[in-house]
Amino acid sequence: METVDMMSAFRRAHDGLPREAPGSERTTRLLLEMCGPLPAAPRVVDIGCGTGPATLVLAELTGGTVDAVDLHEPYLTELGARARAAGVDGRVRTHVASMQDLPFPDTAFDLVWAEGSAYVMGFDAALAAWRRLVAPGGALVLTEAEWTTPDPSTGAREFWDEAYPSMRTTGENVRAAQETGWTVAGTYLLPDVDWDAYYEPLASNLDRMRDDGVSPALVDDVGHEIEVRRAHGADYGYTGYVLRPR
Repeated sequence: METVDMMSAFRRAHDGLPREAPGSERTTRLLLEMCGPLPAAPRVVDIGCGTGPATLVLAELTGGTVDAVDLHEPYLTELGARARAAGVDGRVRTHVASMQDLPFPDTAFDLVWAEGSAYVMGFDAALAAWRRLVAPGGALVLTEAEWTTPDPSTGAREFWDEAYPSMRTTGENVRAAQETGWTVAGTYLLPDVDWDAYYEPLASNLDRMRDDGVSPALVDDVGHEIEVRRAHGADYGYTGYVLRPR
């Protein structure tokens, strides 16, 4: 049996995934449409971009420049290769940086984008920290893990109380955004196929790890979130937000 620690197992399970959170090209396109008109060749930042599933779509559809930010440099290396293959590398710039300390001036972007990453800071902290980046007339788009019921099951609650203890319902997050000076231009609950786009490749990686002799218990720990989704997926989801500062 192959000896692997938890962090190594997690990295191995996530190696080569097309995305690091629920989502899809269709959802990225829809959220962009919900933003309404943007300036020609807008300035865009993709925060917590991973390997760039949203970055490349944004570069293609907006015709603007996209500054892609992530702390994990191998993701950015892969994004660079994907941008070159897509012919948009001249309009995609990568930055190794923390989302809590972004190296950009105020009002630098017409569109601030963050799919599946705001939870690292928390919804309220992200809205507060990133507001300064939005240019007049610009928008913030993010996706956020949320409860879809006021009374989630014990299994769902136990998992998310550890993974994201500040998780709230859509109604609670809408109120929080409004109370801190944002206009909620739209929300969109991501469909189940967006979860499949994340979990199916992850499950395939986990199967290969089992075949390679990695401890079944360790593989099961890494993949526990998939089992929670299968059992309790009706209790929670990811919601896309289109926000404009007032």
